[in-house]
Amino acid sequence: MTGHSAHPRLAGSAAGRLILILPLIAFLLRLGGAPLFDVDEGAFSEATREMFERGDFLFTYLNGAPRFDKPILIYWLQSVGYLIFGANEWAFRLPSALAAIVWSYATYFFARRRFGEDTALIALAVASTALGPFAIGRAATADGLLNCLLALTLFDVWRHLESGRRAPLLRAFVWIGLGALTKGPVALVVPGAVSLLYCASRGEWTRWLRMVFDPVGLAVLVLIVAPWYAYALHRHGQDFIDGFIMRHNVQRFSGSLEGHGGSAFYYLLAVPLLLLPWSGLFIASLARIRSGWADPLQRFLWLWFAFVLGFFSLSGTKLPHYVLYGCTPLFILIGLQARSTERAWPHLVLPGLLFVLFPLLPNLFDALSRSTLGDGFYRAQLGRAFEVADTLYIAATIGGLIVWTAFVFFPRVAVLPKLVATAALQVGLLAGVVVPYAGELAQGPVKAAGLKARELGGEVVFWRFTTAPSFSVYRQAPTLKADPQPGQLALTRIDRLPADAPVDILFRQGGVALVRARP
Repeated sequence: MTGHSAHPRLAGSAAGRLILILPLIAFLLRLGGAPLFDVDEGAFSEATREMFERGDFLFTYLNGAPRFDKPILIYWLQSVGYLIFGANEWAFRLPSALAAIVWSYATYFFARRRFGEDTALIALAVASTALGPFAIGRAATADGLLNCLLALTLFDVWRHLESGRRAPLLRAFVWIGLGALTKGPVALVVPGAVSLLYCASRGEWTRWLRMVFDPVGLAVLVLIVAPWYAYALHRHGQDFIDGFIMRHNVQRFSGSLEGHGGSAFYYLLAVPLLLLPWSGLFIASLARIRSGWADPLQRFLWLWFAFVLGFFSLSGTKLPHYVLYGCTPLFILIGLQARSTERAWPHLVLPGLLFVLFPLLPNLFDALSRSTLGDGFYRAQLGRAFEVADTLYIAATIGGLIVWTAFVFFPRVAVLPKLVATAALQVGLLAGVVVPYAGELAQGPVKAAGLKARELGGEVVFWRFTTAPSFSVYRQAPTLKADPQPGQLALTRIDRLPADAPVDILFRQGGVALVRARP
């Protein structure tokens, strides 16, 4: 699978034209094709929906209780989608998709000016097709927006460092402020630390101090950030400090929050998976760190990645998407590595396994549903694997495997077009059929129960169910945890529903049941 030419020019080629539209395909194709995933997508979406129900757009509530998890900006953006398109998956995910599109093209334009069109095109392909960006760019959460803002920040920080111009620096303060309104202090920590490490590596301490303490920049930052934080503190006082500052920031770093722990090597394994199908090029690029260190921009990019990797490896709470804050520079470094890639097969083995896995997922899920792994709820959800896997899913995944196999073994196709085609096909299958299938399997019963509860009307409670905030989105009403009173509806898990419970089952699918307590 070497091909006749390992280094064809992408600019102006069919592969290059395909790459230029990949962000639109990756982040908009069937964006609303899967139900909202719990817990995060459901929680963000329901908190946005309740802003309209309460007529309160200055603070968020989830099922009637204050939600201190994240600042306000992503909810404001989701509310625009809700206002235009209504309470549906497309509306809630649209801000993340648009942010991911901006993130991808910003990476392309930044790289094109400094490394040329071909490197920029590969960077654009990685940004829009790698598994990690694909996942958060299609999720109704804050992470797609934060990654976009972090990228814009550090791109402008570099523009200031390379030219000395003040305009990029002031823009960086704007992005930092918006990032702080999206997810909090991390928007300040990452650019501050990365720029410090870079300036320290060159002995330019004074320059760093002048940059971060620019009086106009700090004033801009305060004007953006202070009003909402001051309002939140005034409104909720110590509860805001304990909930947002201490629990969702300090405790996330100092301890394992909500069971999301992991070893210090967690992200060393996570990064290659998040970069699929480009992991091979990333691993190959590691050999170029020493030679690239002499180039100031490559040094900046590697320090950006290294800080995020190290910082979150030390954090007590570990989630895969945290390390994506440092993956934007890898998109560009992979683009640089691609110029010297001569053999395709080392970079196609892992993506090939994904193409083999896609048509086997129903069999795998069905086997898991019959095992003793996990708990009864998730086994019951997976028990619908063959029922949900329709003819379109089977035909698309098997057809994708055949097309990919024929293309990558076609000897006249060069290395980079093979990698681009692999990435495009992977993202097309994921967006078009795999994610909608997995979403229907995991969340379809909760969505159907929520729609049924909305049709029946009346009060509904979560009963012996930890939480499923997407149920409230589809029911279009907050749902509290409680034991059901006579005549009241309740959403419960079938593995926690006693055989002699004094309830009538009104709806049952997968692992969920909607019941009514008998009078």
